[in-house]
Amino acid sequence: MTRPTHDSNGDGEHGMTRRQLMRHSAWFGGAVVLTVTGGEVISHLPGSSDAPPAGSADLRFVQVSDSHIGFQGPPNMDVAGTFASALNQVNSLGFRPDFVMHSGDLTHLSTPAQFDQVKQMLSQVRTDRVFTVPGEHDSIGDNGVAYRQTFAKNTLGDGWYSFDTHGVHFIALVNTLHLEQLGHLGNDQIDFVRKDIAGLSSDTPIVIFSHIPLFAMYPKWGWGTDDAVQVLSMLRRFSSVTCLNGHVHQLFTKTEGNITFHAAAPTCYPFPKPGQGPGPIPQVLPAGRLKDALGIRTVNYRQGSHALAVKDEKLV
Repeated sequence: MTRPTHDSNGDGEHGMTRRQLMRHSAWFGGAVVLTVTGGEVISHLPGSSDAPPAGSADLRFVQVSDSHIGFQGPPNMDVAGTFASALNQVNSLGFRPDFVMHSGDLTHLSTPAQFDQVKQMLSQVRTDRVFTVPGEHDSIGDNGVAYRQTFAKNTLGDGWYSFDTHGVHFIALVNTLHLEQLGHLGNDQIDFVRKDIAGLSSDTPIVIFSHIPLFAMYPKWGWGTDDAVQVLSMLRRFSSVTCLNGHVHQLFTKTEGNITFHAAAPTCYPFPKPGQGPGPIPQVLPAGRLKDALGIRTVNYRQGSHALAVKDEKLV
């Protein structure tokens, strides 16, 4: 049974089905909060009365994605500048995030200088910890060796890991190293997930980070992970699972049962919507509109509940 939701336009209309909400919110550009509770998604505007209040015991973290440091050319002649704007926006949120996650394509060509530049820029973020997962652009020419040396020294396998905080279990996956068309996890990583979650209670909130989506968003463009169904099937016993990814350079939300997927905005440049162009290539926007397609994501969780509040904000 589908739960009625508030219209995220704030126009006072009610009774949207989950399917209507997915269509409605798939390509939103402004800030909107999606509260994920037991597989249901309820949308509301930031600051509205139904938003979950923040408290000192809350977990609050930030996701940034697809900085592509080293890219040169239209539609963004200064990707370092827009990434710096994103990080400055994180530092101006009014709270100190428990951690910041960069969900891949930190660099454009995975050179040592580009990795060093990203590392130096991320060191300016006011947070306790910074986590990353690699994108396919972070593995060019060396199968991710330089990335792991810079950002993943204490991880397992090709850079995957997990951690717990505030009652939430986080898993960071790598699905960008063995690409043909789609993303790929591989048996070793799937076995890692199986063992990692074996002892967890089914009411433990789970958050998965990956670069490429774990669902078939648009396989024609490589926007999916060919063996992700094996991991997703293991997660069906949990009451709340949230998957956060990058790669597609646009906001997108999808719910399947107890699992909600959120693709993040980039900090570099947008891609066309699926099927609305020749492929996933940088999209040139009208003058002054670039930052409308770029942004950061904040996530709030109150310990003891099953709700994750996801707020996407444009760059300012």
